[in-house]
Amino acid sequence: MKLKFTNFILIGLLCLSVSAFTIDGGKKEKIKKTSTHKKFIDPANMDLSVKPGDDFFEYADGNWVKHNPIPSKETRWGSFGMLNQENTDRLLALLKEVSKKDHPAGSLEQRVGDLYASGMDSLIIEKRGFDPIKPDLDRIDKLTDLRSIINEVVYERTHAEADPLFRFGVSQDSKHPTKHIAELSQGGTTLPDRDNYLKANPRNQKIQDAYKQYIITLFTLTGTDNDAAAKNAATILGIETQLAKAQLSRVAMRDPHVTYNKFSVSDFSKTTPNLNWVELIPEMKVPGQDTLLVAQPDFFKAEDALLSKTPVDDWKVYLKWNILKGSASALSAAFVKAGFTYSSALSGQKVQAPRNERMSRLVDGSLGELLGQLYVAKYFPPAAKAYMVNLVNNLKVTLGERIKNLTWMSDETKARALKKLAAFTVKIGYPDKWQTYTGLVINRDDYFGNLKRVSEWRYNYSVSQINKPVDKKRWGMTPPTVNASYNPTNNDITFPAGILQFPFFDFGADDAVNYGGIGAVIGHEMTHGFDDQGRQYDGDGTLRDWWTKDDADKFKTRADQVVAQYNAFTVLDTLHVNGKLTLGENLADLGGLNVAYAAFKKTKEGHSHKKINGFTPDQRFFLAWAQVWRSSQRPETAAQRILTDPHSPEQFRANAPITNIDAWYAAFNIQPGDKMYKKPEDRIRVW
Repeated sequence: MKLKFTNFILIGLLCLSVSAFTIDGGKKEKIKKTSTHKKFIDPANMDLSVKPGDDFFEYADGNWVKHNPIPSKETRWGSFGMLNQENTDRLLALLKEVSKKDHPAGSLEQRVGDLYASGMDSLIIEKRGFDPIKPDLDRIDKLTDLRSIINEVVYERTHAEADPLFRFGVSQDSKHPTKHIAELSQGGTTLPDRDNYLKANPRNQKIQDAYKQYIITLFTLTGTDNDAAAKNAATILGIETQLAKAQLSRVAMRDPHVTYNKFSVSDFSKTTPNLNWVELIPEMKVPGQDTLLVAQPDFFKAEDALLSKTPVDDWKVYLKWNILKGSASALSAAFVKAGFTYSSALSGQKVQAPRNERMSRLVDGSLGELLGQLYVAKYFPPAAKAYMVNLVNNLKVTLGERIKNLTWMSDETKARALKKLAAFTVKIGYPDKWQTYTGLVINRDDYFGNLKRVSEWRYNYSVSQINKPVDKKRWGMTPPTVNASYNPTNNDITFPAGILQFPFFDFGADDAVNYGGIGAVIGHEMTHGFDDQGRQYDGDGTLRDWWTKDDADKFKTRADQVVAQYNAFTVLDTLHVNGKLTLGENLADLGGLNVAYAAFKKTKEGHSHKKINGFTPDQRFFLAWAQVWRSSQRPETAAQRILTDPHSPEQFRANAPITNIDAWYAAFNIQPGDKMYKKPEDRIRVW
C-alpha cells in the first residue's frame, strides 16, 4: 500500500554532525548531561598509514569502515545508518509500550499503538492472504473500454491504492508561493529511473529480469497460471518502457523553469484527447480549477497516444499490477518476500529488516506527527532547540559576511542575496503546531484497512488545501528523521530532532567537532538557497530571476567547475559520478563547509592551538566533517545511486570540498605531490 503525501520541494542533506556553541551572550547553556562519547575524534577509527593529502576519507575513516561491515539488513552503513538504527530502537521502545495498553478511541496513543499492533499481528495478516485486494482485482476485470480504464485510474488515485500512468497532487505554485495549485507530472513506471528501461547493459538486464519475476510471482499468488503471468509481465514492461521513453531525465528536471508550465485546464485537455482534464480534475476531488501546472507536457501527449493504441485488456493487466505492487507489502508473507527479492536485486540487501523495524518506519511514515510527539517528549529537550536556534543565527551572520565579501558578485546582486538570506525561516526539532489527523480511524485488527485509510486521509487532506493559503509552518519530515532540508518555495531550512544528536550533535563536544558537524550541516542547507536551483527563487520563495546577467554567468562558470570536479570521480571502477545531477548537493557541501569554518574561527577554540587527542582545533574541524561521511555501500546500491541519487557518494562528499579550502591544506600540511593537492589558483570559490 503506497502512502501519498502532499508535494514538497525539498533539497536535503541525506546523511549528515555538534556542540559547545554559545547561547545568550556567549555563555554555554548548562545542561546536566554526561556524554557517553569520550573521544569525539577517535584515532582508532582512522587509518594513520594513509597520508591525509592522498585520501582524506581513508585517513579519517579507514579503520572504521574496515571494522564496521555492512549489516545484512542494510544496503549501506555509516554515521547516518547508525543514528537511524538508534532512532529506530528508540521508536520501537515507545511503540511497544504504547501498544500494550488500551487507550481512549481516537487518542494519539490509541492510533499510534494500534497501527503498530495491527502491523505486528502476522497471524491475521497471513489468514487474510490477498483477500483485501480481491474487490479491486474483480472491479478491474469488469472494465470494457478506454473510458472505463481512465475511470479506474481516477478511482485508484482518489482511493489512494495506486498511482497509475502519472502523478497528480496539490503543491505550491512556484511563481505564486502563497497559493496552492493542482499539478500533473510524469509517472506510471516502477523501476527507479527511466534509464533502467532504456539503456541496454548487463546491470539493467538483471534488474529487468528480477522485475519480470516479481510481476510473475505476484500474479501467480493471486491465482493466475504461470504462462499468463509471464505474458502479463511482458505487457507491463512494454507499457512502462513506452512511458519511460516519454519521460524527462533527472538532470533536465533540475531546472525549475523547465518543469513550470501553466495551462488552462481546457487548453491542456486539447493536447490530450483521451484525457479530458476538465472532467478528470474534479473527479480527482479538485473542483473549480481553471488552471494547472504540468511539469512535463510532452510526456502527457505521448501517454495520451499510448492510451489509444494499447488494447484495453493490456491496460487491465497494467492496472491490476498497480494494485498488486502498491499492496504487496501489506499482504501475507509470500507477497512481502516477493517484494524483498525484487528490491534486493536493486540494492544488494542480504536479508530483510525485522518486521518490528519495518512497522516502526511505517508508523513514522503514516502518523509521524503523532509518534513524533512521543519521541520529542522523551528524547529532545527544549534546551537543544534553543541551542540550535542560536547556532543557526551564528551561521546565518557568517554567510551574510561571506556574501558581502564575494569578489565575483556585483553589489546589486549581493543586496538581493542578503535580502533573501535575511528572509530565511528555520524549523528545528518539531513543528510548532502538530498535525492531528482529524477523522482518521485506526483499528487494532485491520492492518490493510488502516493503511488504506491513512492513504485516503493523506490524499483527501492534500486536495482539501487547494483553495486555502499555503501554511508555511507545515513540515515535510517527521521529528525522528535523520536528515535536514531546504525548501525553496518556503525559503526555509529544517532540522528534525532525529539528527540533532551524536555524531551530529552532542552537548559535550568541543566547538571544532560541532562546527565541522552540525555547523556544516546548517551551512549546507543555507547554501541550498543559493545553489543552481535554489538561487532561482527569491526571498519570498518566488521562482524569478533576481540576478544580473553578468553575475549569473559568473556563477555558472564556477558551477561548471564543480560539475567537472565531480564528473572525474568513479565508483565500481567504471561508473562516473554525474556532476550535473549532484551539482546542488555538491555546491551545498562546499558552501556549507566554508561557512562553518568561518564561523568556527570566531569561537575561542577557533583561535586556539590546543590539541585534543593529538589534533589541533583546525584538524578536528575537518576530521569531524569527514567522520560525518564515514560509510560503505553494497555494489548494487552504489550503481543505482549513481543513476538516481542527487547526492554524491560519501567518500567524495568527504574529500572533494576540502580540496578547495585553503585552511585544510594548512591544517594537514598538504603539499604538491599529494594526490588530493590542487594549486591555489585551481581551487573553486563559489560561496
